[in-house]
Amino acid sequence: MQFHTNGFHKGSPEIQKVAKGYEGSQGELSEKLDLLVVGSGPAGLTLAAQLSQYPEIKTRVIERKEEPMYLGQADGINCRSMEMFEAFGFAQKVLKEAYWVNETHFWRPDESGKITRDAKVQDVKDGISYMPHTVLNQGRVHDLFMEVMKNSPTRLEVDYKHSLISVDFDLNDKEYPVVVKVDCAGEERTIKTKYLAGCDGARSIVRHAIGGELKGDRQGQAWGVMDVLVKTDFPDLRYKNIIKSKNGNILLIPREGGQLTRIYVELDRLENVGDSKSITLDRLKEEAKKIFEPYSFEVQETAWWSVYEVGHSVTDKFDDVPVDEVNSRNPHVFIAGDACHTHSAKAGQGMNVSMGDTFNLGWKLISVLTGKSDASLLHTYSLERQIAAQGLIDYDHKWARVMSAPIDDKKINVKDHFIAGGRFTAGLTVKYQTSILTAKAIYQNLANGFVIGERVNSAPVIRLGDAKKIQLLETIKIDTKYRIYIFNDRSNPTEKTSSIYKLCDYLEKDKNSPIVKYTKKGDDIDSVISVYGIYQQNHQELEFENTHSLLRPEVGVYGLKDYEKSYCPDYKNGDNIYDLRGIDKDEGCIIVVRPDQHIANILPLDGYDALEKYFEEIFLDQK
Repeated sequence: MQFHTNGFHKGSPEIQKVAKGYEGSQGELSEKLDLLVVGSGPAGLTLAAQLSQYPEIKTRVIERKEEPMYLGQADGINCRSMEMFEAFGFAQKVLKEAYWVNETHFWRPDESGKITRDAKVQDVKDGISYMPHTVLNQGRVHDLFMEVMKNSPTRLEVDYKHSLISVDFDLNDKEYPVVVKVDCAGEERTIKTKYLAGCDGARSIVRHAIGGELKGDRQGQAWGVMDVLVKTDFPDLRYKNIIKSKNGNILLIPREGGQLTRIYVELDRLENVGDSKSITLDRLKEEAKKIFEPYSFEVQETAWWSVYEVGHSVTDKFDDVPVDEVNSRNPHVFIAGDACHTHSAKAGQGMNVSMGDTFNLGWKLISVLTGKSDASLLHTYSLERQIAAQGLIDYDHKWARVMSAPIDDKKINVKDHFIAGGRFTAGLTVKYQTSILTAKAIYQNLANGFVIGERVNSAPVIRLGDAKKIQLLETIKIDTKYRIYIFNDRSNPTEKTSSIYKLCDYLEKDKNSPIVKYTKKGDDIDSVISVYGIYQQNHQELEFENTHSLLRPEVGVYGLKDYEKSYCPDYKNGDNIYDLRGIDKDEGCIIVVRPDQHIANILPLDGYDALEKYFEEIFLDQK
């Protein structure tokens, strides 16, 4: 995290200077907005936190509830979401507070019918992410997003007790075509907005307004869930457990703080359930006690509990443009999270996929609203995230069948299925298909460990400017910048004849350079595309001042030098990023990374033309 770039800033560096016009209260909803976000769940807050950084964009968030969430609902945070949290600046807070899921234990009945431990499995395979799988109350995750909003230049807050009534369109208004009616704490108001994001849950009013329909198995299995403080002699209470017994099935998730435990009880496996909505807390405790036999299980306090039934369903489109009109109009309404896909909690992916939706959407909306990109870019949101959601539904179907399979079904081994789905449950299998944003994998062989379309699989590097060891992914923050990582060949990067020096010369000075073409006059040279150099030499062999000027640019109002653009492998600890990620040491390569941390393109060091053609599809000429 860099600060003081535009002058000394006392106090917490997380609290940014308030932008002009945002010094006081938010006030009432304006009659015209750039973006209205409906719903303050994980999807809505992920989007709002990104937009809050841009004072030039008028954004508001409405929520029908009277206050923030404090307890309950989702709690699993997969590795991919933890990586995403790094961009928002609060990953370290989550690491400190959360429960880390290190192992998953499997239990099944022995010959006498009593549960016994069957296997222990490492939860996340080594090397697939530098972040762990964690557990933290969804309400606390909301808090962290709202802290980002509160500390932003816009001081954006959620407008509670504001309910969406209806959505309509004014086809004669090209700038503010979306017309919404909102119940603002009892007062009805009409708002016109350029864009509308429906993050308003499975009963989404926004989805209904654009003709979207959840398709799939609407009726799912019923589960009871409770967060409890419990006295027990069950030995694995602080491990994640999947328990299958003759009395029913339980998914046990330890919670943050060292004492709280979440218990999921599969109601469909119980006798005389009847209507699942009639299940009481006492009944849940009673059934859990039976499943834990022969171990004692006495609940001392219940922090939260619920009974729910969620099917597996997904909508065909995540925006308001029918498939046959994609070439003639651009989207203005989007849906995200439960508004466009529903599934069970057993795979622990609901909150994660919802946040992934709007992490994908946010930078695209900002790019369009700030004039960097054409509005046609917004078609890629539905294209990319609908496929990702369908992958979740397909996996959840399989996992639900595994969890509910009879104990004596020898064809299904829960542990084997769990291991096979490890990368999926870590959130690491999303791969965006070829499009204007994701290039064809022509030069994938230059970096086999960085897969085009997938997120950056980070690795440790040493910063040349101060010898600090960081993760490469830490260089990506919540903004609209593309990153170009130049992995040099074996040549000396400080020599003007080296490949990286020539490439930086082109990027900094050539009239056809994407940086020259798409950066507004007077803006920092890295405001649209930020370039980083990764060298093969040990950091002590190179002099920072001898690197190319593009890799030590002058930024901010004072033109201060940026010391965080050049990196070397971590030879001290044997973590050579070239070896870890399969970088061709003789050829080197260019890695182009999107603002949402997904790899967009891989090119050779002399791939100037291909670099120009890629960015021509993304940005508008700023000359």
